[in-house]
Amino acid sequence: MADAMAAPQAAPRKKRSRLIIGLLIVLLAAASSAAVYFFLDSKSGAEDVAAVEEKPAEPPTPIFVTIAPFTVNLQSDYGDRLLYVGLSLRVGDQTTSDFLVQHMPEIRSRLLMLLSGKSAEELIKPQGKVELKREILGLFDTPITTPQPKLSIDDVLFSDFIVQ
Repeated sequence: MADAMAAPQAAPRKKRSRLIIGLLIVLLAAASSAAVYFFLDSKSGAEDVAAVEEKPAEPPTPIFVTIAPFTVNLQSDYGDRLLYVGLSLRVGDQTTSDFLVQHMPEIRSRLLMLLSGKSAEELIKPQGKVELKREILGLFDTPITTPQPKLSIDDVLFSDFIVQ
């Protein structure tokens, strides 16, 4: 009879240990799933931050002041020579752009005086054009009006340049 009584007690212990093992497996699976989720989520968040940091900053929109093309007589020992030139000024701010547009007649006059003193021989060479760009930028060192705002002129760009 002792054997009969031992058997019923063994069955609840087996059921209880199986239940505990089953619960441990479920808890272990849930914990590992949560760990994988958080690990992958934090990794994708780091990639999002890296993607935002790697995106290059957009350059500012350039501002150009176009000077209508005009024709100038050039100095020459070989007869009449002409320069047909159109150019634009790249400026750094809207204040400079507005100022230059407002004073365009004086700017064109200064350009005409500068260009009419040039010879065709110097302007047809690449170095002559580089030097001309430097001299045009130098025209703005002398104030157009007093007082004058600080001008931000970054470059001279030729759109037309014909020596004839």
